Amino acid sequence: MRRLRRVKILATLGPASQDRAVVKRLLDAGVDIFRINMSHTSHEMLHERVQTIRGLEKEFGRAIGILADLQGPKLRVGAFEDGGAELTSGAKFVFDSSVEPGDVHRVQLPHPEILEALRPGHTVLIDDGKLRLHVTEATRDRAVAIVDVGGRISNRKGVSLPDTEIPVSAMTPKDRSDLDAALHEGVDWIAVSFVQRADDIAEVKKIVRGRAGVLAKIEKPQAIARLDEIMEISDALMVARGDLGVEMPVEKVPGLQKRITRTARRLGKPVVVATQMLESMITSPVPTRAEVSDVATAVFEGADAVMLSAESAAGQYPVEAVTMMNRIAEEVETDPIYRSVINAQRAAPEATGADAIAVAARDVAETLDLKAVIAWTASGATALRIARERPQPPVLALTPNRNTARKLTLVWGVHPVVTNDASDLDDMARRACKFSNREGFSHEGDRVIIVAGVPFGTPGATNMVRIAFTGSEK
Repeated sequence: MRRLRRVKILATLGPASQDRAVVKRLLDAGVDIFRINMSHTSHEMLHERVQTIRGLEKEFGRAIGILADLQGPKLRVGAFEDGGAELTSGAKFVFDSSVEPGDVHRVQLPHPEILEALRPGHTVLIDDGKLRLHVTEATRDRAVAIVDVGGRISNRKGVSLPDTEIPVSAMTPKDRSDLDAALHEGVDWIAVSFVQRADDIAEVKKIVRGRAGVLAKIEKPQAIARLDEIMEISDALMVARGDLGVEMPVEKVPGLQKRITRTARRLGKPVVVATQMLESMITSPVPTRAEVSDVATAVFEGADAVMLSAESAAGQYPVEAVTMMNRIAEEVETDPIYRSVINAQRAAPEATGADAIAVAARDVAETLDLKAVIAWTASGATALRIARERPQPPVLALTPNRNTARKLTLVWGVHPVVTNDASDLDDMARRACKFSNREGFSHEGDRVIIVAGVPFGTPGATNMVRIAFTGSEK
C-alpha cells in the first residue's frame, strides 16, 4: 500500500461507494483518506461508513484517514404558491419575512439575520448564482431588489450573499449534533463549511479539544478578507472552489487557489484543492483534457491533497476517477519540471530549532541522495515540519499514536506507520531502518536520515538528526 506519489487523494463516500467492496477498490486505486459529507449522511450511515473504513484499515495494515465535512448554515428562500416563478431581468422582487407563499413579485426569506444584514447595493445570488439580484432598499424585515440576471426561481433554492457578512455562527444545531457524532466515531478531521472569521474555527476547536484536526473550508469572500487569521488558527485548509466560484468572480479563483496553497505551505499546514476536479467523470469513463490539466496544476503547486466529490460519491465511475487522479499525480511528479517548481516555492524557515532541523534534514537528504527522511513523531508536528520543506526523498513517519498516523494521511509525502516509541537512540536508529526497508523505501546498506525529539515521547521537541545505514544498528 505504499504510494508512488507525494500528493494525497481525498475521496468522498456516497451512494456510489457505500458498498464495502467498492470502498476496498477505491483504496486499491489510490485513496489515502475518505470524506464523509454530513449534508447527506445520517448518524447511522456515519457509523456504518466509519466501521467499514476501520475494518479495511486492519485488513490493509495501514492508516486510513477519515474527514467529516459539516454542512454549515444553508440559506434558502421559502416556498412559492405554484412551486416557483419566472423572474425577468430589470423587474423588482422582494424578499420578506411573511410566511405567505411566494409569487413573481416576492418570496419569504426565512432567515431574519439575513434581512437585518442586507444593505442597498448588496448582491443576492439564487440557485448557485444562476439568478442575480441587487438590493435597492432594506429594512429589518424586508429587502427590495432588482433582477440583474433572470430565470426560474423555485421552492427552497439556495441563497448566496457575497457582499453580506451574516452575524451567525458557521455551526448550526445540526452541525453540533453531527460534530458530536463524528467525534464519538473517532474521525480524524473535521471540515467547517462557510467559514467567515477565525472565531468560527475557534468555536469548533473548543468543542473538539484536540480529538481531531479542524480544517477550514475557504469558500466565502468574507473568509478571503480574513484569510491570514483563519489560516493561523486552522489545522488545515481547503480551497472549496465550487461555492468560492459562485460568490466571487470565477476568474479570481485560480489566483486565490495559488495564494492559499502557497501560504498554507509556508505555515506548514495541509491544504486540499477541491471541487469539480474530474467533474465529467460523474457520467464519463474519461475526463476532459481541461480537467486533467486542473488536477496537474494542483499537484505542480504542491497541494497536500486533491479531492473527489460527486465523482466518487454519486458518479458512475468512482474507481476509474480515483485511478485517473492517481495516474495524473504520478505522471506530474515524475515530470522533469516538477521538482524545480516545488523547490521554487520554498519559504524561509521560521527561527526555531525544529524548523532549522527540518531544513537541514532536507538539505542533507538531497545532497547525499538518501533514500528516505524518517521522522519519529508523537503529535505529528515533526512530520509536518519536514513535509513543509517538500524534500525529494519520501517521508516515513513513525508514531506510537494511531490517531496521529491517521491525521498524517492528509499530509504531502508522508507515509505514516504506527509503532511503539523508541526506547533510546540505538533503538530509534535500528527500528527506523527496519521500517524503511520493510515499507520499501530502502534496501540493506542504503542510507537514510532520521529526525526525532529527545527525550522521546515529548511532543514538539524536534531537536536531533542522524544518518544511518539500513541493515545495521550503527
